[in-house]
Amino acid sequence: MAKLTSHQSRPLSELLPPLILGTATFNTQYVSDPLQMPYRRIVSRALELGVTAFDTSPYYGPSEVLLGDALAAVQEAGVSRESYAIITKAGRIAPKVFDYSPAHIRFSILRSLERLHTSYLDLVYLHDVEFVSPLEVLEAVRELRRLPQVRAVGISGFPVLVLCDLAEMIMQETGVPLDAVLSYGHFTVQNCSLARSEVMGVTDDLTSPVQRLKAAGVDVVLNASMLNMGLLTSTGIPPDPSPKAESSSDSPLAKWHPSPPALRLTCKTLAEKVAAAGDRLEAVAIRWSLYEWARVGTLAGVGIELPGMPGVTVGGSVMGVTSVDELEETVLEWEGVLEALESQTDPNALSLSSSRSKIDSASKLVREVLWPALGEWKDYSWASPEPGFVNERVVQRSSI
Repeated sequence: MAKLTSHQSRPLSELLPPLILGTATFNTQYVSDPLQMPYRRIVSRALELGVTAFDTSPYYGPSEVLLGDALAAVQEAGVSRESYAIITKAGRIAPKVFDYSPAHIRFSILRSLERLHTSYLDLVYLHDVEFVSPLEVLEAVRELRRLPQVRAVGISGFPVLVLCDLAEMIMQETGVPLDAVLSYGHFTVQNCSLARSEVMGVTDDLTSPVQRLKAAGVDVVLNASMLNMGLLTSTGIPPDPSPKAESSSDSPLAKWHPSPPALRLTCKTLAEKVAAAGDRLEAVAIRWSLYEWARVGTLAGVGIELPGMPGVTVGGSVMGVTSVDELEETVLEWEGVLEALESQTDPNALSLSSSRSKIDSASKLVREVLWPALGEWKDYSWASPEPGFVNERVVQRSSI
């Protein structure tokens, strides 16, 4: 069991649900007008479906405000605050502006509490830790741990080796491990660097990122962005980010997504190959990622306990949606994953055979068709931050 922080009664692995709703999509980076999204219905429907944790960030435009409004509405309808978890982030202000100072961390947490209509936060990540120095991360972790409104502390970011280095450093310097690490875009059909060895059947590779995080005492490792921020979809991302490009006019992602044009075009061919097989790329990508991470997270010892099943864990995932239909589709895929995992221990259960078959078909398609088609882009990660990045840090607040 992970060592508890002063504000926790139980480890995160016993508190969080294994499927979490991420609300980075409540933002103009994904939709032209987030206010027109059915965000209240998405949140209330998520709770109805058993998705009882929500991930947001002040960096995600209006996301915290919209999520807070939706949660206030469900509380008015009789849903108790204790029945769901709120996860947010701190430290990232703008694309090139980061402030990890204790003063700003305190300010950010107080602002999040107000926006989210809550007196406490179940988990707070330091957002995109690769953009600041390890010393700044360490200082900010210590500040978060001082705040009584913060129940658990973690880090998030893109380069998995940086996440590993920082988790190890924090454990060494403070004697207390991180409660959680959020990795995004590194356990997908295109890039499974977070646990490549485990996917290939090697379970004793101590250099594997997920094994390093476990060795650093991290309780929960969560996998986010199964579609790699919209890259692995049937529509794909137009390769030309120019606003004059006709193909880019309806895709906010084209203007900011860090993937190179050649990778976008390659992923478009993946969508065509999946369509030829009678499926949709996003369905196959979500199915593969949910299942493999549920399996690998358990094997690595960084999973989340299934509700009502003490001691039974699965790797936890964060999903992003923009509609109720997308939410229901992803939850349906998740239920199929759980059934497929159950079929491994009960192979004679005929009711579970269809889910097992769908998982096996997706795995075969990924290994035999999609991975070869990716070629040099298999497990490719873009630079984060880009070479020459300079933090345009705001003036620090001296007091709150």
